[in-house]
Formats: sequence, structure tokens, C-alpha cells
Amino acid sequence: MDKNTIIGFVLIAAVLIGFSWWSRPSDEEIAQQRIQDSIAAVAKQKAEQQLKAEQQAAKNNAALNAAQDTTKAFYKALSGKAQNVVLKNSKIELTLNTKGGTVEKAVIKGFKDNKGNADLTLFDSKDQSLKFMLAGKETNIITSDLYFIPSNMTDSTVTFTADAGNGKSLVMNYRLGKDYMLHFSMQANGLDGMFAPNYDKMDIEWTDRCRQQEKGFTFENQHSSLTYHLTEGGTDNLSETSEKVDEKIEDAIDWVAFKNQFFSAVMIAKNDFGTNSLMTSIPQEKGSGYLKHYAAKMKTSFDPTGKQPTELEFYFGPNDFNLLKNVEKQSSFNKDLELQRLVYLGWPLFRIINRWFTIYVFDWLTGMNINMGIVLILITLLLKVITYPLVKKSYMSSAKMRVLRPKIEEATKQYDKPEDQMQKQQAMMAMYSKYGVSPLSGCLPVLIQMPIWIAMFNFVPNAIQLRGESFLWISDLSTYDPIIEWNTNIWLIGDHLSLTCILFCGANVLYNIMTMRQQKDQMVGAQAEQMKMMRWMMYLMPIFFFFMFNDYSAGLNFYYFISLFFSAAIMWTLRKTTNDEKLLAILEARYQENKNNPQKMSGLAARLEAMQKQAEELKRQREQQEKNRTKNNH
Repeated sequence: MDKNTIIGFVLIAAVLIGFSWWSRPSDEEIAQQRIQDSIAAVAKQKAEQQLKAEQQAAKNNAALNAAQDTTKAFYKALSGKAQNVVLKNSKIELTLNTKGGTVEKAVIKGFKDNKGNADLTLFDSKDQSLKFMLAGKETNIITSDLYFIPSNMTDSTVTFTADAGNGKSLVMNYRLGKDYMLHFSMQANGLDGMFAPNYDKMDIEWTDRCRQQEKGFTFENQHSSLTYHLTEGGTDNLSETSEKVDEKIEDAIDWVAFKNQFFSAVMIAKNDFGTNSLMTSIPQEKGSGYLKHYAAKMKTSFDPTGKQPTELEFYFGPNDFNLLKNVEKQSSFNKDLELQRLVYLGWPLFRIINRWFTIYVFDWLTGMNINMGIVLILITLLLKVITYPLVKKSYMSSAKMRVLRPKIEEATKQYDKPEDQMQKQQAMMAMYSKYGVSPLSGCLPVLIQMPIWIAMFNFVPNAIQLRGESFLWISDLSTYDPIIEWNTNIWLIGDHLSLTCILFCGANVLYNIMTMRQQKDQMVGAQAEQMKMMRWMMYLMPIFFFFMFNDYSAGLNFYYFISLFFSAAIMWTLRKTTNDEKLLAILEARYQENKNNPQKMSGLAARLEAMQKQAEELKRQREQQEKNRTKNNH
């Protein structure tokens, strides 16, 4: 590159730089340009927003047009504004939503929840849903998609109307009773042309996530179940512990209940829920705040002409036996609903005890307005007084066997060989009979008392009167009373130790020791050896009870503790007041009387004595045959 070329490039660069400097806008022009750029940006943003709005409007119009095409008469009810309508009385407050026209929240007054709130929320819109589905000739009508217009609104009534146009509508009427019963009817107006001529059923789909309302998740979960009542009588339920999805109920049912331990949501049909309903119950995880996920898919009557409304009733309230019996009287369906069966009282025998004894005594005592812990003590005392004659008879039978033990051992000592055990038993029974003693009389009274224990096992956990009631150190008799708690769940134990459970198990150990000592004193020969194994089983039983009852209600554990305490006290008192010498003298006198007058012996005693003589004769013959064979061999 020569000198002239370099000079040329320099001149060109100078010209370009000079021109750029000369043509640069002033500060005022730069500011004006920035304003114009901002205006352009805003305009562009508005244009984009308008385009999006137009696109969304087009989508909405397309959806509306599609809805108009598919639902036709009900297209007007597909849009609207959801609003709440509240029905309430002194017992309950129900919130209904115009979107769907059903109850979306139920608050039961006067019952605290597990967080200490004054009123208990049974469910809200996050937990529960209900929809009625009608299969039309051209499309399906689903009430949860419709916006209803409310009218006739008071604290206890409301009418919801879904406008179908041309004077046609679907009308829902609600009326809240004085307690927990909500009456419902659905009626079609001029809709018969939308359905097939033989259409007479509508589908119902009801779901609910059952809330944990008590402190003890495991115990409450065990007493929560989807329960239903068969039209022909009797109730049944899905498993409390295992998962059941779309379980088919082949029989027609009157009502279905989403039940937890102390509260239920129940739907009742006037004309039954038809056959082949599908029920679902799915247990939830501990810590989720829920016990189970419930679902029910059912069918009930529907008249498209509107001549006969579809009538249902709902119960949202506590599982109180007497209350449920009275609520049934408020039903307009004239059915034997047996709603009180939501309070489980056990298998038939135990149910009879609870139904005709425990409930009456419990209501009588609670009517005195005394503490529920005292009520449990008084019930225990009353049961001990009633069963005392049986307990005394059982003890005296054991005492007779105890004082006769030396004589029985002496009379049966010749039967020490293993092959002689049958003869030994026969000889023992014959001796007992001669003395007027029946070993079975010591067992029968104990067996009679067992149904009472089992009946209380079913009654106490379902007694809502114990809920939230405190006694001594127990803050709530309806759930466990932790002496210590921790965050980690330990296998078989859980996350706490219940003090009443420890007391119950400790009392069980002491009572078993007393029982084993008493039985040991009356056992003879091999029976005493067998008692060693039985003794270990009786000692291990309280350990099993601890793992079982640690999650159970403090009221139940306290009842068992008090019951065992009184049983031990009665046994100790009987032992101290029994004179063994006098008792033996009485038995000897009876023995001499039977010996001198064999006709006074019982038929059993005579048969046993005959069997004993026959066994001795057979033994003598075998011994003689053995001697003869030995002699012949020699």
C-alpha cells in the first residue's frame, strides 16, 4: 500500500465521522424519540392483549356454542355466578352452593374438633361432592355443571331452579328440620320430551374424604366405615382396614352413610337406591388429616314428567343411639330405617346386652349430670353386684376343689402310669361327685361374665357421650391418654404410651397371678404340670393386650382397669372369709351322707362310679392275661 492510498482511507474515515457527528440528533430529539418508542411498545402490548382477549372470547363462544349444541335446553344454566346459601338451626349450619345446587359444607354446632374449635366441620367443598346425572336422548344433564337460581330463602328453606328455557326447568327444594335432618326433593318441569319414554332412573355420584376428627388416628380409623342399610332389613359395611373400590352391592338399599367414629353423613332414598350400587372405601395415610376416601355410585327414581318428585333425606350429625332413633321419626318416608345401627353395639348376643341393659343404665347415670369417669365406675360396680352370685359360686367351687386336693391325690395315686390317665380322670370325677363338687361350676360363671366384657368392648368406644370428657389426668375419655409421646412411629407401639393401658395391663398381671395361685392349689397330678404352660400364657396375655390397647380409648382401658381391680378385691375378700376347715367338714358330711344313702347320689356320680369299677375290672383282666402269658412262656 503506497502513501496516496493511505491518505485516501484517512480522508474517507474523516468524512464519515464528521457526517455522523453533524447528523446526530439533539438531546431534545433523543428524548422525543424515546417517548415515541415507549408509546409504540405500549401500543404493541395492548394489541397483543387484545388479540389474546379476542382469542379467549372466540374459545368461550365456541364452548358456549358447543354447549348449546349438546345440552340445548339447559345452555342458559351453564353460565352464571356461584353464590352460597346458608341453612341453619341451633344444631347445624349447612352451606349450599348455587353451582350444582348441593350442600358443600356442614358444620355441627356444640362439638369441638380435634383442633379445639367450638364447632366441628364435618366436610367442606374440598372434601365432598355430590352430583345427579340424567341421561337424555341427545345428551347427559349433570347438575354439578348447572347454575341454579335461588328463591324462597329462609333459615330453613331454599328453592334452586335451573332454567331450561321455554318454561322448562329442574327444581330442587331443601328444608332443614329442627335437628340434623335435611329434606330434599328434585322435580322436573316439562322435561319429559328430553328423555326416552321408559326413562325412570337417575344416577347419583357422591364422594367424600372423611376427616380425622379425633386425636387417635388408628383407633378412629378402626371405627370408621362406609355403612349401608338393606331395603329388606339389616346393615352392612365395607372393610374398615382394607381398600375396596367399586364394591358391588347387589341388593337394593335404603341409605348409605359416610361414617367416622362419632359423626356421619347419611343419604336416604324414599324409593330406594336400586340394585348393583358401587361403593368405594380407601384408607388414607396417617398424618394426612383424613381417615378414608368414600364414594358411592347409585341409582334412584326420577320422573321426567314431574308428577312424582325424587325425594331424598340427608342426616349430618353425631352417632348418638337415642338421637338417631328420634331422627327416624322426623323422616317422611315411613320406613324402618334403623339409623341407630350406625352406633355399633357388637354381634347379636353382645348387641342385646348393650341395647337392653348398658344403654339404659348409661342414660340413667348420665342423666344425673355426673362426671363420665364416675359413670364408668358406677357401671362397673353395678355389673359386679349383678354377677357377684356367679363369681362367688365360681370361687366356692374352686375352694372345694382346693380343700379336697389331698384326698383326691391319695385316692388316685395308684393311677400314675401314662396309660392310666383316663382312669385317673374318671376316679377324680367320681370323688368330686361323691363330695357334691362340680368342677364345671367353676368355669360356667366365668364364661357367663365374658359376654359382658365383650359387650363393653363394643359399647365404650362408640359412646359419643365420652367424647371430650375429662376425668382425673385423662383429658378425653374417648381417645388415648399419653403419658409420653414422640414423633417416630414404633412398630406395634406407635408414637405414645397410654397410661390407662399400662394400668390395665398391670392390673391384668396381678389378677392373673391371683388366679393362677388359686388354680394351682386345686390341681392334681398332670393337671398341675399342664398349668405351667397355662401360667406362661396368662402372663404373656397382658403384653399382647398392651400392643392391642395402647391406641384404644382411655375410657375403655379405665373400665377394664376398674373391673379387674374390683374382681381382685372380691377374690381377695372371698379368700380371706373362707374357712377351709369348716368347708372340708361340710364336704365330709355330704360324702358320708351320699355313702350311707347311695340313692341320693346324682346320676352323674353313679355313672362315673360304674365307669370307674368297669375300668378297674378291665385293668384287672389285662393284668391277669399278662400273668397267664408270662406263665405259659415259661
